[in-house]
Order: sequence, then C-alpha cells, then structure tokens
Amino acid sequence: MYIGRVKGNVVSTIKHSLYEGRKLMLVARLNLDGSEADAYDICLDDVQAGVGDVVVVLDEGSSARQVIGKRGTGPARAIIVGIVDAVELRDGSPQPDSKKRRASGRRRAQAGS
Repeated sequence: MYIGRVKGNVVSTIKHSLYEGRKLMLVARLNLDGSEADAYDICLDDVQAGVGDVVVVLDEGSSARQVIGKRGTGPARAIIVGIVDAVELRDGSPQPDSKKRRASGRRRAQAGS
C-alpha cells in the first residue's frame, strides 16, 4: 500500500471486461514530505476519488481483485481504497495537503443525494 495523489483520469473505449463500468485514475506516489515521487500507477477507483485527492492505493493484484469482487486472474494490480483526510508524522514533517479533497468530497456527496 502507498499514499498517492490523483493526477488525472484514464479514458479507454476498448478495454478488458474487468474494467467495464469502472473508473481508471492516474496516481502519483507521494514521498513522506508530500512531494511527488517519480513512480505512478493506473488504478481502479473504488471510492469515487477525484483529481487532486490524496488517496490510499492497494497495489497488490490479488488483493485488488478481491476488493472489486473478482477472484482469479485479471489485469488489475492497483486500486484506490481510501481518500486521505490527514497524515500525522511524528517528526513534524509536512503532510500532503488534503484541504482541497474535503471541499471536493462535500460537492460529490451533495451531488449524489
């Protein structure tokens, strides 16, 4: 698992059936100081994350497929399983800014009701 920031959506009209009806997001991994690392993943979204959200990513294929209810093999390696509200580090280092996420989360909740 790791913490990352959603950078964008991945749109694909032709895709594996495992992806049907699921949103794909481009997620940059974050360092402890909140800066973006060079690594990224294309993740299935299980929590309705949005661009700019700081998220928890499960990057183990078998576990990712279990989260979406698909056992066995399939092209799913990483899935967004949580949206981060805050990160507390003991050494006082800066944390990823999640204020934008709380505001966008309220908009999504209001839009869905």
